[in-house]
Amino acid sequence: MVLILHASDLHFGAEDTDALDWFRREAEALRPDAILITGDLTMRARHGEFAAARDWLAALPAPVSVEVGNHDLPYFDLPARFFRPYRRFGEIERFIERPLTLDDVAVVPLRTTARLQWRFNWSKGYVTRERVEDAVTRLEASSARHRLVTCHHPLVEAGTRGTARTRGGAKALAALARAGASAVLSGHVHDPFDRTVETDGSAIRLIGAGTLSERVRSSRPSFNVIRIDGAAMDVTVCVAN
Repeated sequence: MVLILHASDLHFGAEDTDALDWFRREAEALRPDAILITGDLTMRARHGEFAAARDWLAALPAPVSVEVGNHDLPYFDLPARFFRPYRRFGEIERFIERPLTLDDVAVVPLRTTARLQWRFNWSKGYVTRERVEDAVTRLEASSARHRLVTCHHPLVEAGTRGTARTRGGAKALAALARAGASAVLSGHVHDPFDRTVETDGSAIRLIGAGTLSERVRSSRPSFNVIRIDGAAMDVTVCVAN
């Protein structure tokens, strides 16, 4: 059996320290094979926030792979956002889209952030053709039974209070399903979800993690426990007291 913990939206700078401590205790008890964090490590992409995130990630008892979230790009420093959007990632670079070796499970990253969009709200999702093609190539090259795509924004809406409005998301989801993806793991909306959708004749599972920050919406801080055993993949939402 492969055991994965899936968390998202830690938002260092607006983190819930009790929730983060609780997650670490649970990880130490469960001893997962991997921990997947689907974006928004920070609140404002400040150096101190990245440093705090780095220290917390380094203390976790399993290999960690992190996706980039919209809050991890400078928001108010426009020159930095346009020309050096990932410069501050030096603090956590070794965790970003980290390759993982798991038994019959492949993890394929898909970045859904953009430094610039032709709409007012840059926090929403955006996928490029090049990024989708790269993910499809990785999926098709894998022989793993379970091929999981990790991204920050849900590619299509999940019926949660928060929205992603990911441009190109529906086409991307169809392409990923055709390429053999069994599930897409995401965050951003701060509430957990688990649903299966039909797209272009293929079924694919959409799994969202909640938040471990103070920025809760409809549910308390939470994370997902994913157990993969043979053909079965079971997801349990763990909610803080």
